[in-house]
Amino acid sequence: MAKKEQKEHLLYKYLYQHRYTALMFFCYIGIFAIIFSLYNLETEAVFYAAGLCIILSAIVLSIQYIFYKKRHLQRMRILKNIDLSADKLPEPRTLAESDYQDMIIALKHLCDQYWTDWQNERSESMDYYTTWVHQIKTPISVMRMVLQSEDTKEHRELAVELFRIEQYVEMVLGYLRLNSESSDYVFQKYKLDTIIKQAVHKYASQFVRKRIQLRYEPTEITVLTDEKWLLFIIEQLLSNAIKYTHEGAITITVTPDKIIKISDTGIGIAEEDIPRIFEKGFTGYNGRADKKSTGLGLYLCRTAADRLSHKISVQSEVGTGTVFAVDLKENKVNTLDF
Repeated sequence: MAKKEQKEHLLYKYLYQHRYTALMFFCYIGIFAIIFSLYNLETEAVFYAAGLCIILSAIVLSIQYIFYKKRHLQRMRILKNIDLSADKLPEPRTLAESDYQDMIIALKHLCDQYWTDWQNERSESMDYYTTWVHQIKTPISVMRMVLQSEDTKEHRELAVELFRIEQYVEMVLGYLRLNSESSDYVFQKYKLDTIIKQAVHKYASQFVRKRIQLRYEPTEITVLTDEKWLLFIIEQLLSNAIKYTHEGAITITVTPDKIIKISDTGIGIAEEDIPRIFEKGFTGYNGRADKKSTGLGLYLCRTAADRLSHKISVQSEVGTGTVFAVDLKENKVNTLDF
C-alpha cells in the first residue's frame, strides 16, 4: 500500500472511530435549534455557537489525530519486531487499552511456557534418536563383518539389504541434523574430486551389482562448502540414480563454472512430478511404483543445498534419464547459516 493510501486509510479509521461522537454533536445542534425555534428565539445564535464548536472540535481532533498517528506507528514498529516484552508496549491511555495489554502479556506468558515445553520435548527426542542412530551402527557393522566372512549368494543379497539399512540410518541422522537449531557447518576450501571419490567409493558395490557403468573424469576444481553436507547431497543423488537406473551408465561431470552434474540413463521422472520432487514426503509416480521410496532423500538434498547456499536443479525425460545439477559457485555463498 502506497504512503498516500496508508495516510488516507488511517484518517478514515480515525474518523470512523469517532463517528458516534460526531453524530451526537449534530444531534445536540438539532436539539438546540428546535428548542430555540419553539421559544421564538434567534436561531442565528445556535448556528454561530455551532460554528465555533465545529472549529474548536476540528482543532482538538487534529491534535488528537497527530497523537493517534504516532501511537499507530509505534504499534506498527512493535509488530514488525514482535519479540514482545512489557516495557516495549505503549503506555495505555484508556482502561480498554490497559485490559488488552494485560491479555496480551498473559497470552505471551502462556505461549512462552508452551514454547519452553515444546523445546524440552524436542531436545529430548533429538537426543534419543541421535543416540539410537549411533547405537544401531554397531550391530550393522557386526552384521557386515559376518556377511563378508563368506561369499555366498545369500550373503550378497543380505549385504545389499544391509547397505539399504545403512542408507536409511544416514538419512535419519541427516534429517535430525538439518532440523536441529545448532549448526555444525565448517565452510572452507575443499577439493571437489576428493568429495566425489568418497561418494563413488561408497556406492562402488552397487555399481558392480547392477552392472551399471560409471563415467567420471577427475577434476582439480576446489569449492567453498561444507564437506560433510556436500558429500551427503552427492551420495543421495547417486543413490537415486542407481536406484532408478537398470542398465546403461551414470555420468558425473564438473563444468568449469563449478556445476556438478549427475546424469543417468534411468527411467526418468514424469513431467508433472518434476516441480514437486523436492517436497517433503513426495514420492511421485516412480516412488509409488517402487513401493520403497520415503520421499525424504531429495527433500534433504534441497534443504542441505539451501543451507550451503548452493542451487540444485533437475532435468528429466521419461525413458531417457535424469540430470541433477548442483551449482557450487562461490558468489552464492552467504553468511546467514554460519
